[in-house]
Amino acid sequence: MPPYVDSEVARLATVMLHRPGAELARLTPRNNDSLLFDGIPWVGRAQEEHDRFAQALRDRGVEVLYLGELLEQTLEVAEARAELTEGVLAGPRLGDSLRERVAAHLADLGPRDLAHVLMAGLAHEEVKPGPGKAGGLVYELMDRHDFVIDPLPNLLFTRDSSVWVRDRVAVTSLAMPARNRETTLTRAIYTHHPRFAGTELLYTPGLEHVEGGDVLLLAPNVLAIGVGERTTPAGAERLARRVFAAGLAHTILAVPIAQERATMHLDTVCTMVDVDAVVMYPNVADVLTAYPVTSGFDGEPVVGAARPFLYAAAEAMGIDRLRLIDTGLDPVTAEREQWDDGNNTLALAPRLCVAYERNVETNAQLERAGIEVIAISGSELGSGRGGPRCMSCPVERASLESPRKCDTMSSGTGTSAESALSGKSETASMSCTG
Repeated sequence: MPPYVDSEVARLATVMLHRPGAELARLTPRNNDSLLFDGIPWVGRAQEEHDRFAQALRDRGVEVLYLGELLEQTLEVAEARAELTEGVLAGPRLGDSLRERVAAHLADLGPRDLAHVLMAGLAHEEVKPGPGKAGGLVYELMDRHDFVIDPLPNLLFTRDSSVWVRDRVAVTSLAMPARNRETTLTRAIYTHHPRFAGTELLYTPGLEHVEGGDVLLLAPNVLAIGVGERTTPAGAERLARRVFAAGLAHTILAVPIAQERATMHLDTVCTMVDVDAVVMYPNVADVLTAYPVTSGFDGEPVVGAARPFLYAAAEAMGIDRLRLIDTGLDPVTAEREQWDDGNNTLALAPRLCVAYERNVETNAQLERAGIEVIAISGSELGSGRGGPRCMSCPVERASLESPRKCDTMSSGTGTSAESALSGKSETASMSCTG
């Protein structure tokens, strides 16, 4: 089946995960902060937890794709290999001598070993300049613990580097320097792997910052985009323009969120667990607002007045109300379970979600509200501040029947997102019922 995702909760058919590997073993007390981890995970236990997560998905009929395997297969394509190799060699910090040595090192690697280096990095001690293989001044002055190619331990969180909107994929533009290279791997997979042949890219790295954890597909034709630590207002606007130009939504809600470690993405405070229900951190439930954004007749985004998120979302979705399930009855429990990703659930179908088992009160709240919870362990996986939704990129879901139908029409055909952004798009109009 071709990739297609138009909601957060329709039956999940295919998902992309990344099983943590050698890149996680590169974390030390010297670098874990810069690599965005709050601790040093026990890699073996993290792998066991991830394997159980993947098996829980398979047990419910979900096809699991692994990013590492897709990357290895992608590197069998000469163009992809050249593109990714040139990418890691392009940085100015290597210098000419070391760049030549690293290029020779990478050229000797097969697809599996090259995929390993692109994900796990290349340490100073793994490049061995010798007679006729000089590394130059840069290599000589590097600390023996430094990396020539940095590892990517945050690959675990496949949600952030890409998000599907219907049959198109937005390869995002990650804000933190430690994660910039992740999207080059994702883009290569979607561009060159046979599984994704013909996929149209809705967004690309290098544009204004947008991260997948900030993008919620509330319903067919309705998106919410968190704006805060990782996704900028300019990124949200750019993505909105492209979504509207492609006719993929009639409303986008821009949702400001606190710029804190525990609330880095919209999905750290709010995720959908049913077609009309969200689980949300209670501290933000009453203060979270949304700016409705629609497409004007001239193609320009039209920004409405801020409204409470739950009301704005319900109106855009065409439902009477969006039910709220909060994470805990007392402030201390709520804060603890927010830190432990209690709100970061992955819906496998309406009223069925995966959550970390340690968030006992949040899971009990979900069960009381009629949501079946598949509880998984995550004591080590959570050290990078991410839950089941963060660790998964849905590639295919069943399509939901939209409660509010909206057709975006253009006076021309085949108008591209790029032409719309350049001001050359035809005038668009929207027809909505419901």
